[in-house]
Amino acid sequence: MKLSRRSLMKISAAGVAAGAIGLPANAQAIEELVIAYNVTLPSWDPTVGPSAVNPTIQGLYQSVFDQFILQQPDLKPAPGLLTEWGWNEDRSKVKMTVREGVTWHDGSPFTAEDVAWSLERAANPETGNPINFVWGSLTNFVVEGNTVTADVKQFDPTIFKWMYFLTGYVLPKAYYEKVGAEGFEAAPIGTGPYMVEKFERNAFVRLKANANYWGGKPDFDTVTIKFVPDAAARVAEVESGNSHVTLEMPYEEYDRLKGGPLAGVAAPISDIGMIFLNDIDVMLDPNVRKAAAHAVDKQTIIDRLLSGYGVKIDTLETPEYDAYDPSITVEYSPEKAVELLAASGYSVDNPVKFKIQTTKGFKPKDYEMVQAIVGLWRKVGIEAEIEVYEIAKHYELRAADQLAPAAFYNWGNSVGDPTTSTGFAMFGPSPHSVWDGEDLIGMIGPLWGEADEAKRIAGWKAVDKFIAENALVIPLLQYVQPILHAPGVVVTPHASGALLPHLMKRA
Repeated sequence: MKLSRRSLMKISAAGVAAGAIGLPANAQAIEELVIAYNVTLPSWDPTVGPSAVNPTIQGLYQSVFDQFILQQPDLKPAPGLLTEWGWNEDRSKVKMTVREGVTWHDGSPFTAEDVAWSLERAANPETGNPINFVWGSLTNFVVEGNTVTADVKQFDPTIFKWMYFLTGYVLPKAYYEKVGAEGFEAAPIGTGPYMVEKFERNAFVRLKANANYWGGKPDFDTVTIKFVPDAAARVAEVESGNSHVTLEMPYEEYDRLKGGPLAGVAAPISDIGMIFLNDIDVMLDPNVRKAAAHAVDKQTIIDRLLSGYGVKIDTLETPEYDAYDPSITVEYSPEKAVELLAASGYSVDNPVKFKIQTTKGFKPKDYEMVQAIVGLWRKVGIEAEIEVYEIAKHYELRAADQLAPAAFYNWGNSVGDPTTSTGFAMFGPSPHSVWDGEDLIGMIGPLWGEADEAKRIAGWKAVDKFIAENALVIPLLQYVQPILHAPGVVVTPHASGALLPHLMKRA
């Protein structure tokens, strides 16, 4: 079946008609799995540009490309394209064993050369990999048979974790060098469970199962992923039967539909909701920052707006992260907020003013949460103007260090390491941070290469405590991801938040 915008509209009309005559589409045998996705795909190269570090589209990438190391639904690593990996005794070298018998989507053989080339390319600043400084810790790659070795230029304790995290994908050396960046964007190939059959930007992507996938052929031969950023529209998609699976809808809608005509699964994921504070304008005043933090009643927001689906956090670490410290807390105290603002000359009658940016419908109740926070702030003497933008705009502004004084965001850290949560979000030189304080840079800097694991984790806990005490960011909650699906589909949730069609089975 060839899909276009027009045919997608026809499918939607047919689904509505079927429902009208008592033949709901989601009760019929599913030949083509249709997923209503909450974000569009800006680029097919999973290793370059802002989209490469967008946690919400990694499920799309992982459907087509394999990462160096496989990450299981419980976030634990497992053999993937690399079957073994590790350092030598003095950690001056790494050695990786490459899986044999794998083919690219064009039928050409996958080899250790592809692994070495992908790692070298990721480290090259000219390619546009946003975390090339991580990949640059390895150099002098040598390929011998199905083994790749490299020298450790600078020890990074998280390097193998990155091989199943953002930008940690293996691309085809010969094919990419033949077609170039534009050719790859037009016709991407990987070794993953699905192959790209048709892609219409901002509309949909149709995938065909890779019959030769080393991990086993997926259950569904054809998967169409519609890009539906509006949450209400996604609910309508599955409720009408036009789509079989969707995610990230308002929790009251999830509660209404699960167990009725649709099935549902909701589980904690590694994403957190947070408010970036940019060290500009009024945010240079510690009293303003601390007041903003103390004035937010996180638990009430979770209970009332998210129907209890969420876990309150006071650092950028969830209970599953390696450096989580439950002793670090930031109390809800509007009284303390008023006192702090008064010390800087602000009050309800003379409020401090700044802008806060947010998405709307990207995550469940994102805009509504910010509205509630702005309301709480108003009661203590903070007047915040809300600006709504698309998630792509957030990445653009953050990379240029041009976010507003406050900006709501969901941070993904599926490897659970403090480097990839507090580290990249708060280390000034990082392209993902907007806080540039020298004191914090001085605390974080030595931890990047700390070889003593206990000392490293203790160091990150100290950083988290410093950040909380000085209100350099406002952590809000750990997300619970709601997924609705037709009874004919069995969905396996992934704790990273990635919605993976190859993990879906027929009921």
